[in-house]
Amino acid sequence: MSGQSVTLVEAVRLAALQEMRRDPRVWVLGEDVARGGLYGQYKDFLPEFGPERVVSTPISESVIMGAGLGAALVGTRPIIEMRIFDFVMCAMDELVNQIAKIRYMFGGQAKPSVVVRMPHGIWRNSAAQHSQMLEAWFVHLPGVIVVTPSTPADAACLLVSAIRSDDPVLFFDPKNLFPLTGEVAPVIEPIPFGKARTVREGRDLTLVSWSAILPAVEQAAATLAAEGIAAEVIDLRTLWPWDEEAVCASVEKTGRLLVVQEAVTAAGFGGEVVSTVIERLGPARVKAARRLGAPRIPVPFSPPLEDAVKVTPAKIVAAAKAVMAG
Repeated sequence: MSGQSVTLVEAVRLAALQEMRRDPRVWVLGEDVARGGLYGQYKDFLPEFGPERVVSTPISESVIMGAGLGAALVGTRPIIEMRIFDFVMCAMDELVNQIAKIRYMFGGQAKPSVVVRMPHGIWRNSAAQHSQMLEAWFVHLPGVIVVTPSTPADAACLLVSAIRSDDPVLFFDPKNLFPLTGEVAPVIEPIPFGKARTVREGRDLTLVSWSAILPAVEQAAATLAAEGIAAEVIDLRTLWPWDEEAVCASVEKTGRLLVVQEAVTAAGFGGEVVSTVIERLGPARVKAARRLGAPRIPVPFSPPLEDAVKVTPAKIVAAAKAVMAG
């Protein structure tokens, strides 16, 4: 059966809707969720599921996070909505010291089956406190899964996987891609964590990326192809676990690697990908490897300055050519 073409935000709405209809233990809590959510990702949930399963909360992220964990420990499966990624900073103790650790500290008897949704990334004129890309922080945190989709279908399927997971999942909604359209199946099936998607085949260079920057990478790959450089594009989909096998197999074929991230370059996940590939393949089998990200500065409010710090297709093309010359 063919699917329907929807926006990314509608795709994740359909995924959450499906899972709440399938499993009465699934519910959502966060600021404004009863009003449909900041982006409409819970539109019409309240009339169907009622105030016991669609719970708007006070503005207190630490309470939201802690309440979600407590509810999970007694057998429900909460979706914790943070509205914007940056607000999770107000709930770091509950996330880092409780949700991520509790299964280990209780010898596997506790089941923190929560999904923490955190729309992240640059969003036009949202400035330094509403456009951050700090996903690498959470890859560094043992005990959580980190999901970073880039298409409507992947976002929907990965959200289903996240809701059904017994492990805590940090779901980074790419808010700048919420208007992106794509086909979603009538029945949204889960896809496994740690399985990358090959977006484009190529022989000369491997481009690895994830989340909201993927469209720019695809544009860059098309430009490179027109100039005779065949770039293979890999979308990681999840950063923990991540698909080391797919990336290493691609670099074995092409010999060259460029990791492109929207986040600042310094201490980002791109460094993890580059070092892992070189460790596994050895320097003799990697002709050149490089990271490309934003400069280590706050995201400006000013549109011209925001444009200056963003990773663009032109910057990706230039970096790819530098890797080809290496």
